[in-house]
Parts: sequence; structure tokens; C-alpha cells
Amino acid sequence: MSLELASILVLVALFVIATFVSVHMGALALMATFLFGTFVLGEDADTLLTGFPADLFLILVGVTYLFALAKDNGTVDWLVHVLVKAVGGRIALIPWVFFVVTALLSGFGSVVPAAIAIIAPIGMGFARRYDIRPLLMGLMIINGATAGGFSPLSIFGTITNQVVERNDLPGSPVLLFLASFVFNFILGLICFFLFGGRDLLGKRDLGHGLEDTRRTDAGADAEADGEADGSGGSGTQPEVPRNDPQRRAARRSVQTTMVKDDDIGAPVTTLDRNRIVTLIGLIVLAVMVVPPLNQDVGFTAICIAVIISFFSPKVSKGAVSKIAWPTVLLICGIVTYVELMERLGTIDWLGNLVAGMGAPLFAAVLICFIGAVVSAFASTTGILGALIPLAVPFLLTGSVGEIGLIIALAISSSVVDSSPFSTSGALVVANSPEEQRDQVFKQLMRWGFSMVLIAPIVTWLIFVVPGWG
Repeated sequence: MSLELASILVLVALFVIATFVSVHMGALALMATFLFGTFVLGEDADTLLTGFPADLFLILVGVTYLFALAKDNGTVDWLVHVLVKAVGGRIALIPWVFFVVTALLSGFGSVVPAAIAIIAPIGMGFARRYDIRPLLMGLMIINGATAGGFSPLSIFGTITNQVVERNDLPGSPVLLFLASFVFNFILGLICFFLFGGRDLLGKRDLGHGLEDTRRTDAGADAEADGEADGSGGSGTQPEVPRNDPQRRAARRSVQTTMVKDDDIGAPVTTLDRNRIVTLIGLIVLAVMVVPPLNQDVGFTAICIAVIISFFSPKVSKGAVSKIAWPTVLLICGIVTYVELMERLGTIDWLGNLVAGMGAPLFAAVLICFIGAVVSAFASTTGILGALIPLAVPFLLTGSVGEIGLIIALAISSSVVDSSPFSTSGALVVANSPEEQRDQVFKQLMRWGFSMVLIAPIVTWLIFVVPGWG
């Protein structure tokens, strides 16, 4: 058995063991990295640690620490209040607002994980307050960031177009961007209706909490009868304004959803000193991580969090404990092992096997599958930079359309970022409500792996089989 195949079997064993035995998958992956790397590959500890994703560790710790502070001092709640007013209180529009915002951030140059790192904590604040499923909100944010990720100004788009240009392949930056945006928009529609979006239709927050404006026939008829005789539905109660809290309380029987009393609390509608400082910090974070500054997201978030702590030391005491440490261990452990596989050459080995096949269309779909599988665990940026060059000899034969395969490979390698083992999915898990974090992890794992199976086939059928390019 080759070492490359053995490393793949070890990865499969990690998932099987963690599924049926109560052991943390991240710790198990670190153990596998140590044992396989030391006793099979002969690597020392320093070499093994080169695969530890320090950048991802800093992003997860820094962003969750910063937004734990923002949540504790009321800044997130204030942002929720402002954005709900901006959409007229229509709850169903909120996930789409976050889709558009993250698409704009990534489309104008922000790295996709950076855009998600900024938006995901705010989006999860909305999800908690308005009973939106965290899975729906997280996927809308990821799909939005990926939709804008292949614009000619973005990192994904720039890397892909540069690799294509360096290898003298035909390309179409505009077509790549439009194809990715439409594909992710359709995914957003599917996620919206599949994961609870329909339940949000008709729900509004007019300033007195969540209210369902869809009325039952009986409730509507009863109110109509009350209005007809001028009694407001009761011969003893006077008519009150429609949005008055007393009227809402009287109509609770015809509302299907109400925010729990302990979740509503006193709405945060004003800015104090700490919230202003935090808000300035969030704006600085958004500016620092996009071109032309391009500062590291993790370091920048930690620096801002430390500065905020100086202004509100009492609030900041409990923020460190709210960092998603189990998620950090899980993601960093898996990625460390995948980096060992890359050093071993497992990815190149798979790519060369595919490139040497004689059936062009079958080889094309296999390349898309390799991109999807590897990207679900590792850097999409790295995969785009590695697989396209590996496919160059195959593409130059003219057996398949070059532009079509490049688009299919780009989309297949990016939509799987919803996997919790990818940076984007990990950020969503880390910012989910603590009591739902395990559930969100499992849901994203199912969705991410379904994308691994579905996206390569769909993009192959749409872009490769017709012979685009």
C-alpha cells in the first residue's frame, strides 16, 4: 500500500472513530498527525507543527473574542435593532441582507473568510433574537461571501485568473464571476426554503417584539366583527391603535410565534461610550482586512478586542471564556492532519492519477471531485492555485472546454466552504449559540459533504459537458 493511500485511509478512520466513540475529533486528528508523521514519515515535532494552522487559530480566537465583547456590552444588540428597522421589520429579508452584505465585502476585495469573520457574529445575533435557524443564517452568509468571491477584484477571482493567464489558458473573468454568483444565489434560494425561510414569511418586528402578520381566518373574522360594531372585538374594551402593545397582547392567540420574554429584554436602542468604541473597532476591522491594507484578520481582531477591554474591563472579564475553544481544537486538529497529507504529496498524487486518464469527460468530473473534497478540509485558495496547474496538460489536449472546466473547478472548490472543517464553516460554528453549536456542526458537515457530492456533478453537467470555452 502506498503512503498516499494510507494517509487517506487514516483520515477516513478519524471520522469513523469519532462518530462511534466519545472522543474529540480534533484531539484524535492531532494524535494521528503525531503517530503517522513520526513513525511512518519520520518527521520531527517541528516539522509536524508547520502544518498547524496558526492563521486559522488566530482568526477563530480573535473574532469570537472580539464579538463576545461586542455582545456583552450591547453593541451587537444595537446593530440588530438598526438593521431590523432598515428592512422595515420584515424578518424574512434579514438572511438576504446578510447574503448581499457579505457578497459586497468579498466582491470588493475582502478575503472570503475575512468577510465571514466580520458578518457571521452579527448574523448569529439576529438568528438568536428572531428565532432564525443558525444553519440558515450561516449558509446565507457563506453563500453570499462565495458569490462575490470570484469577482475580478476578489482574492479567489484574482488567483484563478492569474493561474489561468500564467499557464496560457483561455479565460473569462466576467463569466467566472457571473457563473459563481448565480450558482450561489440559487443555492441561497434552496437554503432559504429548505431550512426554515418559509416560516419567516409574514413575520415582522415593529418595535414591540416578533409578530406574525399572517392571521388565521377565525382570528381575522373575529377582529372584523369587533371593528364592525365599534367594540374592537369586545363590548367592553375601547379600540386601541393597531401597533399598541396592549392590542398585541390581546391578539396573542392568533400569533404563531412570539419571542420568549427572557429573550426580548430591554431592547438596546442607544449608544453609550463602550458601544461607540466597539462600533469604531468593528469598522476599523472591516477597513483593515480589505485592500489596500490587507491586514491579518486574527491579529487585527485581537488588537481591537484588547483596546476595547481597556475601556470596559468589567465587561471583558468573561469574554475569553466565551471563545469557542472546542471548535478551535476540532478545526485546527483536522487541518493539521490534512497539511501532513499535502506535505506527503497525497493531493498531487490524486491529481496526477486523474490527469493520466484517457476518458476526458470522466477525468474532468474527477478533477472537480478532488477540488471539492480537498477544499472541504483545506484552503480553497491553495486548491485553486494547485489543481488548475495540475490539469494544464489535460486541458491543453483540447478534449474539454477550458473555460467550462475552470469555472466548474472553481465553483466545486468554493461552495464546499460550508464544511465545518473549512475556515468559513468553522467561523459559523464558532459564532453559533453555544447550546446549538454541536447541532450546527453536524448540520454543516452534512450540508458540506452533500455539496462535495452534488456540486462537481452539477457544475460538470452545466459547464463541462456542453463544452464551454
